[in-house]
Amino acid sequence: MKPAAAKRVQEALGVLIAVGIPREQQNERSALSLLALADIRSRTKWSSAQAPLRRITEMMDWMRDHYEVRYAPNTRETIRRQTVHQFVQHGLLVENPDKPDRPINSPQWCYQLSPDALELLKSVGSPAFKKQLKEFRKNPAASALQARHRDLPRESVRMPDGAVIELSAGGQNTLIRAIVEEFAPRFVRSPKVLLLGDAANKEIISDEKTMAKLGVVLPERGKAPDVLIHDTQRDWLIIIEAVTSHGPVDQKRKNELTDLFAKARPGLVFVTAFPDSKIYSRFCSSIAWETEVWIADAPDHMIHFNGERFLGPYSV
Repeated sequence: MKPAAAKRVQEALGVLIAVGIPREQQNERSALSLLALADIRSRTKWSSAQAPLRRITEMMDWMRDHYEVRYAPNTRETIRRQTVHQFVQHGLLVENPDKPDRPINSPQWCYQLSPDALELLKSVGSPAFKKQLKEFRKNPAASALQARHRDLPRESVRMPDGAVIELSAGGQNTLIRAIVEEFAPRFVRSPKVLLLGDAANKEIISDEKTMAKLGVVLPERGKAPDVLIHDTQRDWLIIIEAVTSHGPVDQKRKNELTDLFAKARPGLVFVTAFPDSKIYSRFCSSIAWETEVWIADAPDHMIHFNGERFLGPYSV
């Protein structure tokens, strides 16, 4: 990184430390994310900070183009979960100001600097910074925003062991709840949920210890399935994709998942779950052979795509 760029990164990091961002977010990735969201290039003055709407992929492209830092595509979820979410909670960013009711799993989900954060960044390096920092810290917007996230409607999901977890409400998470509460009791013997992700891209359950014992290592959440259940009685791994708008187990996705679980000891069973037959009909022609389909509004039945057995693993 060139000296001017490195200087800007250190300045951005100083801002994050000043506003109280947790230690886990005090790193180059977070500093670059802040610079991307303010459109501060290596030679841009802080007083010229902007507040463009940006998606995660657009931020990554900006970092590559203006700071020569390249993040692999599969790090997108790391940036979202380990940097951007914390920025939102601290009042630095707002989500979807152009369309607040955007579905939580929309590929158009975007972020923008909050007005208070923009004013703070414009003052970096000037005598006004201390005053702006004080104003930012006492502004109730950050705590109010955190309360808004806590008070969002939730999906309560009862796990096979009786524990109850909370997911953000609606969208794909309604289907994920049905997978755990309706699919698993019907088709999985002695189910143990090993991986379950919120549609807001948060890992709610990630039993890495048990997965490691089964030979499963998932380095990036973005590659992982929506739900992973171990059929402990038959020693199968049920790999499930929850589809409300995209992402069935087509042949490409099946190949990806097969490679991802290549070292797993249990047999692999691939399932695409749909909320209803209408959505299933949009994807049925692309479903991979030797996989299963489950539709939540007909929970007692499954659709088997050919092969020599119904609901069972195949040798790879």
